[in-house]
Amino acid sequence: MKTAIINARVKPDLKDDVEQILSRLGITTTQAITMYFEQIKMTKGIPFQLKIPNEETELAMKEARANKSLTEVTLDQFKQDVS
Repeated sequence: MKTAIINARVKPDLKDDVEQILSRLGITTTQAITMYFEQIKMTKGIPFQLKIPNEETELAMKEARANKSLTEVTLDQFKQDVS
């Protein structure tokens, strides 16, 4: 089977973080990209919703990036809160 080469520029920290996650999942970066491309082909689009966040979500994202207003909870606590 022939293959094509894709060159993409990403931040080194992002690449390292993603590769660690993929390694724990037991897949390579190439396999992950291939899966992503297969999903695009199957869905005929990006396989997740792309939309601009509302003001409340945008503020929460900014606070999270700045480590403000964060509360640590266990998985059980989270499950109770969402049910």
